[in-house]
Amino acid sequence: MKSKRMLVILGHPSNDSFCGAVSERYVEAATQAGHEVRLLRLDTLDFDPVLHDGYNQVQLLEPDLIAAQNDITWAEHLTFVYPIWWGGIPALLKGFFDRVFLPGFAFKYRKGSPFPDKLLKGRTAHLLVTMDTPPWYYRWVYRMPGLHQMRKTTLEFCGIKPLKTLTFGPVLGSKPEQREAWLKQVQAVASR
Repeated sequence: MKSKRMLVILGHPSNDSFCGAVSERYVEAATQAGHEVRLLRLDTLDFDPVLHDGYNQVQLLEPDLIAAQNDITWAEHLTFVYPIWWGGIPALLKGFFDRVFLPGFAFKYRKGSPFPDKLLKGRTAHLLVTMDTPPWYYRWVYRMPGLHQMRKTTLEFCGIKPLKTLTFGPVLGSKPEQREAWLKQVQAVASR
């Protein structure tokens, strides 16, 4: 197995959550498997998550966002750990994408084409997602809007290829042995 440069992005606004445990287990297992791993906890970054004027005006990036772009550029593989809230990704993670995955960094518009160049091509991703809804219900009744948003309209739009998505839920009311079983799944995926 070839060693990879991996960036784990924790998109939960609290490290003291099951998402925090998932990201820690992933980092630990990937490191033990010989990968070079960095952890980016969005709750520790100092940035305004609002893209105030869209793409009509340049909004200067805070130093933490410049460092995040450097980490993304460095990485061959990205792992996003986040909860599903209200069917989608948390506001903190959405704000991170709005501010970091900008034209010229993540994609580039081409004159005369509705499809931009994918500037993050060549990278892969894992999605490790927690929810309080049973995953089968989220899939068949809600049709997985938060997962489609991440895979299709965010990552693939920029050229990142999602390889694996694991959903864990319902977390609310789960027993310690269930959480440990989920963490073992995380460990198995990170070890590859």
